[in-house]
Amino acid sequence: MTNRDVTIRPFEAATDIEPLSDIWLEASRRAHPFIGEQRLLAQRGLVKEKYLPEAETWVACRCGDPVGFISLLGSFIGAVFVAPDLQGQGIGRRLIAHALELKGELSLEAYTANAQAMAFYARLGFREVSRRPTDDEGLPFELALLRLAGQAPGRVTGALSTRPR
Repeated sequence: MTNRDVTIRPFEAATDIEPLSDIWLEASRRAHPFIGEQRLLAQRGLVKEKYLPEAETWVACRCGDPVGFISLLGSFIGAVFVAPDLQGQGIGRRLIAHALELKGELSLEAYTANAQAMAFYARLGFREVSRRPTDDEGLPFELALLRLAGQAPGRVTGALSTRPR
């Protein structure tokens, strides 16, 4: 399957909570092992009960099945996750392009210890604005604030194009 097989649709709480929280947990285990299993399991509850339902969430699907998602709070990306076995296939790029087309600019915070994510965002053109030494819970996990200034909504082109390749 290719990037062309991916569709992006709005979040549907009745059917998406479980598969998206599963994607979040499995991807977080891989990307954020430094956080610890107990904390990730606790955070999964918040993902299901608060973060997914309260954000503007878009779901990437292949053959109708969720394979990734992006959650937006205005132009701030609260989360972008792709099923670990499908990473590197352009799904995350498509989700970011979709959000950029909607919002015109994006920002997010990423754990600096997640080298793969930091490199991914840099390849997409995100620029680091600042860092802080602790996360939202005051734990010593450094976060970088990143920004991507896009073109006017509806005019996204090039590497972030939402058009299938």
